[in-house]
Amino acid sequence: MLKTLTVWNLALIEHIQVHFDEGLNIFTGETGAGKSLLLGALGLLMGQRSNTDSIRNGGNYLRVEAVYDINSDKIHAFLSDNAIIDESNELIVVRQVNKNGKNIIQINGCQVTLTILKALGELTIDIHGQNENQSLLRPEAQLAIIDCASPNFASCIADYTAKYRQYIAAQKNLEQKLTDSQNYTNRLDMLRWQYNEINTLAVNPDENIHLEEKIKKLSNSEKIADLVKSVCTTLSNDTDISLLTLLSSIQKNLASLEKFDKHFADSKTTIDDIYIQLQEISYDVRDYADNIEYDPDMLNQLLHRSDDIERLCRKYGPTITDVLNYQEKIKAELNEIENHDIIITELRQQLTAATKKLQAAAVQLKQLRQTTAAKLSQAIKAQLLDLGMPNAQFNIQINDLKDYTPNGTETAQIMFCANLGEVTKPLQKVVSGGELSRIALAIKTVTAANDDLGIMVFDEIDSGIGGKTAQMVAERIAKIAIFKQVLCVTHLPQIACMADAHFYIDKYIQNNHTITRIKQLSAGEQLNEIARMASGIDVTPASLDNAMEMINNARLKKNQLKKN
Repeated sequence: MLKTLTVWNLALIEHIQVHFDEGLNIFTGETGAGKSLLLGALGLLMGQRSNTDSIRNGGNYLRVEAVYDINSDKIHAFLSDNAIIDESNELIVVRQVNKNGKNIIQINGCQVTLTILKALGELTIDIHGQNENQSLLRPEAQLAIIDCASPNFASCIADYTAKYRQYIAAQKNLEQKLTDSQNYTNRLDMLRWQYNEINTLAVNPDENIHLEEKIKKLSNSEKIADLVKSVCTTLSNDTDISLLTLLSSIQKNLASLEKFDKHFADSKTTIDDIYIQLQEISYDVRDYADNIEYDPDMLNQLLHRSDDIERLCRKYGPTITDVLNYQEKIKAELNEIENHDIIITELRQQLTAATKKLQAAAVQLKQLRQTTAAKLSQAIKAQLLDLGMPNAQFNIQINDLKDYTPNGTETAQIMFCANLGEVTKPLQKVVSGGELSRIALAIKTVTAANDDLGIMVFDEIDSGIGGKTAQMVAERIAKIAIFKQVLCVTHLPQIACMADAHFYIDKYIQNNHTITRIKQLSAGEQLNEIARMASGIDVTPASLDNAMEMINNARLKKNQLKKN
């Protein structure tokens, strides 16, 4: 519900703050007092366009602030999805338009765009006036009336939507495969050539590393031979200066010393170990030297092989692993192309299965809409009879579409006639403005309990009616106020006396400036206002008695509506 609305510098409003009640909040006042400004402020909070012309003369900005008490999972989810602070059920929305044209919009202290504000407005407030009622003439709005009235619609449309997405995916897969098949001939030749090129070379993942090692060894075979010979000579030639000969002499000397002093035992052991290790190295180097060979043909083959691998890597991937992965990808595509007929058959079968599932979901959705439309039509027609349209015929007709759509396979059309003996025709072709207002009220009366929106605004929906019809309109608005908070601007005392909170709007002059103000009326002040509205003249004892009777009757009627 809307707890408070505060406005600064909006046209004739210098500063007002309104504290709303639950239920029915009524706004009355003389024509031109500024009742439309209140709705204009709400419109700004719903994302309507603004301009600097609306700023009060002498002001530098206009500002509107609303505090809501929200208890809606949809609104909480919306705040979360848009990264807006959501720490309680209190929602604060601020909009400010500065003289320089800068627009500031905040939700719970977070700066947001006009698009986000408008989306939030659609979740919080439903305004009904002459302009808003025109939306009833759109087919999509007429279908939405049915959907909103069905408690099972959410699960039914969710099932249909899931099946529809599967159907579209299957359809696109088949279409894409059929389109691809038109280029298969040229594509097949190219893929086979690429696969054979990679396959003929028969590369291994680490082959380039091993090749590089072999090429390096063969390319430097002479240098390697010279170095090996030098090592062998140093370690173990037959001269007295070879390293092993010298170590052998040291071993003997340390052995002799050890006989005289155990101090040399560790040194003797170390030299023995070194001698053995160097001797092993000598054997290894000698064996290596025996196997050294220079093979120019083998080197040439390895170089050619390396060049071939490098060429493949340049064409199909920076590494051999990339080349082999590309080959596997080619193989999979070749398999797909060569099994094209089988794949097409499978995709057709998948589409057929998806179509059957979608068809079943569509039938279920259509049946739900037809059943709901029939019940809704009768309930709305009954409301219209009580709203001064005794001969009205009203029927929501379900029409089939040729194709599946994201929202089902049907559309809705309201068929209506107001006069006896006439046939029903599409609503937009026969309805008048006054009739449209009453139809909108009848619809909202029937659907209010299932409507997610917590706040409804009626802007002079009573225009052009009076007498018994006015009383019926008042009762419908009061009934809607049982389920949600209602803000209603009215000129009819029959509606005003139903108020849970009654506000009076007037204007006065201060320092040569006209100022609009809003005041919540006490019980006595409301009695005087109802008397003024009913009599159209100065308040008299008779008009006060009449007003008191109207208020008492309204209180009794409201209690009956709550019980029902």
